[in-house]
Amino acid sequence: MGQWQGRTLFMTGGSRGIGREIALRFAREGANIVIAAKSDQPHARLPGTIHSVADEVRAAGGQALPLAVDARDEAQLVAAIARAVEHFGGIDVLVNNAGFLGVTPIAATSTKHYDLMHALNTRAPLITMRECLPHLAASRGQVLNLCPPINLDPGWLAAFAPYTSTKYGMTLLSLGFAGEARARGIGVRTLWPATLIATAAVGMTAGEAGLAAARKPEIMADAAFALLDQRERFGDEVSWLDETVLRVLGVEDFTRYANVPENAANIQRDFYIGTF
Repeated sequence: MGQWQGRTLFMTGGSRGIGREIALRFAREGANIVIAAKSDQPHARLPGTIHSVADEVRAAGGQALPLAVDARDEAQLVAAIARAVEHFGGIDVLVNNAGFLGVTPIAATSTKHYDLMHALNTRAPLITMRECLPHLAASRGQVLNLCPPINLDPGWLAAFAPYTSTKYGMTLLSLGFAGEARARGIGVRTLWPATLIATAAVGMTAGEAGLAAARKPEIMADAAFALLDQRERFGDEVSWLDETVLRVLGVEDFTRYANVPENAANIQRDFYIGTF
C-alpha cells in the first residue's frame, strides 16, 4: 500500500475526466477519496457517476466516499465537508475540480450561463477553501485548484471574457488564500494543462478534431500527484502548468500522453498559454 494510505482528498467534481484521473492516481497510493459531484445517476451522453468512480477507486487500492453534491449549493458543500470529516476523520487535501466551460463572448452570454460559470468556477472554491480551512490546518494540508495562470493578453480576454473572468477569479482567490493560509501550514497550488485535454467538455466544444489534438487526462493526474506528494520540491510558487511540473521531475518526452499517438507532434496549446 502507498504512502498516502489513510490520508483524505476531498474533491469537487470527479465523476469523469481530469478529476477521475486524479482520484485514481491517489487511490493507487492508498488514499481516501471523497467524490463530491452532481453525477449521481448515469447520463445519456456523458460516462461516469460518483458511484462508478468510487468503485474504481476501491479497485485501485483506495477508500471512497461518493457524495451527491451540487457545487452551486452552499448548504450541500458544507454538509459534504462535514460528512467527509465524520467518515474519514479529517481532510488532508482539497481539490477544486468542478467547473463549467463556456466559450462565448459577453454579447452571446446569458445571465443564467454567467451565473453558472461564476457559481462553479469562483464561488464554490471560495466556500470549500473556507469550510475546509480548520481541517486543513489540523493536518497541515494542501489545496489544489484547477485554474490557469493569469494571462492578460487582450485576445484571450476578448474571446470569452465571462469564462475567463471566473477562472481568473479562482486563480486570484488561490493566490490570496496561499498567503492567508501559509501561517497555518497549508500549501496552496493551482494547476492548468499546457495543452488541450481529452475530456467530455473539450469534446463537446472542440469536437473530434479537438480530441485528436489533445493529451490524455493522465498528464494532469501525474502532475497533480507530483505537486502534492513532493510539496517541498516545488517551493512557494503557486501557479503551475502540467508540463512544467513534469519537467521539474525530468520528463522531456510527452508522447505517451497524446490522446491520438500519431498526432503527438501536433498537440494544441490550451487557453491562456502564450498569445491568443
